[in-house]
Amino acid sequence: MTIYYHPRFQRNYRGLDEQIRTQAEESISLFQSDPFNIRLDTHRLHGRLKKQWSFSVNNRDRILFEFLNKSHTEVVFLDVGPHSIYR
Repeated sequence: MTIYYHPRFQRNYRGLDEQIRTQAEESISLFQSDPFNIRLDTHRLHGRLKKQWSFSVNNRDRILFEFLNKSHTEVVFLDVGPHSIYR
């Protein structure tokens, strides 16, 4: 799987606490091996974000992304953080 990083994702990722960054790295690794692993709670968003998806880092934080192809082999990570990233 190829992952691209939006500048907003990179900026917000750097701003995360070290513990949350570690959790994010573990979730990203799991995502790379199986994007729909049940532990990630990967789901499509609705409304104005209907082309985007998200998966869980922990109970509070999410990674917002888009699949770039139908085979789900390329994604772009758009943002990371709590539910406020959906606004």
